[in-house]
Amino acid sequence: MSSEYDVWFTDDARAFLARAGEHLAQDPVTGTVVSTTAQRYADHGAPEDLPYAWFAVVSGPTGEIDGVAMRTAPFPPYPPYLLAMSDGAAEALGHALVARREESGEEVGGINGLRPASDIVARILASDAGTEVCVSMHQRLHELGTLTPARPVAGSLRPVRDDEADLALTWIREFFLDANEQAGRARNDGHHADHFSRADIERKLEDDVLRFWVDEEDRPLHLTGWNPPAYGVARVGPVFTPKEQRGKGLASAAVAQVSAELQDAGNRVILFTDQANPTSNAIYQALGYEAVADTIELRFA
Repeated sequence: MSSEYDVWFTDDARAFLARAGEHLAQDPVTGTVVSTTAQRYADHGAPEDLPYAWFAVVSGPTGEIDGVAMRTAPFPPYPPYLLAMSDGAAEALGHALVARREESGEEVGGINGLRPASDIVARILASDAGTEVCVSMHQRLHELGTLTPARPVAGSLRPVRDDEADLALTWIREFFLDANEQAGRARNDGHHADHFSRADIERKLEDDVLRFWVDEEDRPLHLTGWNPPAYGVARVGPVFTPKEQRGKGLASAAVAQVSAELQDAGNRVILFTDQANPTSNAIYQALGYEAVADTIELRFA
């Protein structure tokens, strides 16, 4: 079946968007990770320290695009990320990745993305390498329906300033570690904190997509960010409250205000949650976020 499909790889984000943009626009919610990453690379270039930075398009027997993928993860094992595609397209992509391993030595130690495509590709790669597929994390994608206002809390939301970049970086790295802990994993097992750099913060400040919730004396208490919209969809995250400030409703208040502003600007608003984290899931559901699709992180052992 896979021989009926063509798999095209490119390290040029602009060329990828020119070829796959219409396909991505058909489902901009589930395509959010690929769309925002490709647009960021098209605008700013890929980070120089990435070992892999490619995009792939899988075309069907009649030439129509069946699915897309990318390999841009900044953390080991640098897993490719897959969007929805037919089983035949997934098989073709899996065999294409096996061929890349044989031709250039490009190893793949895991797969992230939508199911069942991720399962199919992982199975092909693991079978070829003689390894087993293990589930690392289950995530869920949510879209905001009708926003339910959060309860009022003291303070206000404002942009993070340039001179607060170090604090924002510290909090975002802490966000990843705490997310692992809240989901019942070891702090360094799952989300990766050290891949987020000062350059990432500076880019987010330039894009004006970071907010602090501050008290009456303008002291930061909480951070909420989002990704610039792609195809009319804005993805909220990260969302972090230091432990000493939790339980006060800051995350709900900040996410509600950011979500309202993004929605008022004409965007569909989405976010991801770790299915093993009951705290974040409860907060966002209470605000009106509804489950859309599940994604998975798979590793080989």
